[in-house]
Amino acid sequence: MADSDHPKHGDMDIHVQEKTFEGFVHIAAWFSGCVVVFLLLLAMYNG
Repeated sequence: MADSDHPKHGDMDIHVQEKTFEGFVHIAAWFSGCVVVFLLLLAMYNG
């Protein structure tokens, strides 16, 4: 029952998925950093 239509494990090109995930992680890191800076400034000026 071996189908030759299916790709073998490790044969798929995942370059696009890797670049998308890298972009997501980059944006998430920037967003997290901005939130931390905002909270620190908020604490300093409201303190």
